[in-house]
Amino acid sequence: HAQREAETRVMGAKLRVLGFILRKEFLQIFRDKLMFRQMLAIPIVQLVILSSAATFEVKTANMYLVDLDNTELSRGLVNKLRGSGRFVLTGSSPSMERAGDAMLARDAGMILAIPREFEQDIVRSGQGEVQIVMNAEDGAAAGVTHAYAQQIIAGYSRDLMEESTRAPIRTLPVEIRARSWFNPELNYRDYMIPGILVQLVTVVGTLLTAMNIVREKEIGTLEQLSVTPLTRGVFIAGKLLPLWIIALGELTIGLVIARLLFDVPMRGSLALLYLGMMIYLVAALGIGLLISTVVETQQQAMFVTFFVIMIYLLMSGLFTPVRSMPDWAQWMAEFNPMKHIITLIRAVMIRGAGFPEVGRELLILTGFSAGFLALAVHTHGRTTK
Repeated sequence: HAQREAETRVMGAKLRVLGFILRKEFLQIFRDKLMFRQMLAIPIVQLVILSSAATFEVKTANMYLVDLDNTELSRGLVNKLRGSGRFVLTGSSPSMERAGDAMLARDAGMILAIPREFEQDIVRSGQGEVQIVMNAEDGAAAGVTHAYAQQIIAGYSRDLMEESTRAPIRTLPVEIRARSWFNPELNYRDYMIPGILVQLVTVVGTLLTAMNIVREKEIGTLEQLSVTPLTRGVFIAGKLLPLWIIALGELTIGLVIARLLFDVPMRGSLALLYLGMMIYLVAALGIGLLISTVVETQQQAMFVTFFVIMIYLLMSGLFTPVRSMPDWAQWMAEFNPMKHIITLIRAVMIRGAGFPEVGRELLILTGFSAGFLALAVHTHGRTTK
């Protein structure tokens, strides 16, 4: 009984010390008005700007026309493409060589070639053929543009069938059936904004953790704390918990903006999303703590943190799909916690995935969090001895 009372007193003392440290950290954060404003304003501004700028959606594409038929049906097809607002006619010629020159000069991103007797083929046999040549320099944009053109041409074919008085067409040469799940309007913001939220929360968690502890080094308070009876676990918990809470608050603000301003869906469980993010933030904070043990100044901490975050972003699938990367890059991406949290948050928000669908990501994130935090605590303990 006496031993239990002693253990209870020790635990109570640690909790009181932790409470004092938390109070000190929050006061220090809120006392720095500039830092507090940056923590709130910068992520919000980045979310609003990046959500509009970071998109692979093709608003308009420059089209070059090679119309060797020059009939009512060929002109109707061209007008259908132009009337959609997706394609801007930048030139026309009967020569494919000139069209190729226009594409080489980047005056055109797509060539629409309509062969001779296009209208006659449709009238006689119900089959007509056009050729679309894409500038595949930007593969993603080319794929999106090609999809738009296919949909518009299929719509034109259906119009011809309905207006049988203009052309006696009974069947479509090629019937195109397209169906989009989860994002039927192909709104790229729904895909990008969850990833941008992860990036913003990562910056808050990793960068501020590294700079907060390095600042203690620079002003000498870290050495003073190391000679006090304060345990390592209580000190680290007091340092990390406020930033963990603030990062979750940033996530909440971001989700509200994503929903109200950009109408991003939330089809899955909000609790599951927060669970994944809470686990991931432990890894992000652990990385920040690890960085603080190998640098001596806040400037060094900023450079190292942005280097690490840049690598994480490029290998996370935020901007380009991981499956399109080389095999070695895909293998390396599996060791990137940001890749797994982006996969989780997109699955929950866009597809409405539940625990069975994201259980693998949660397990991997838990392993990363435990590993990074343990390594950071161990390294921090050695550097402060």
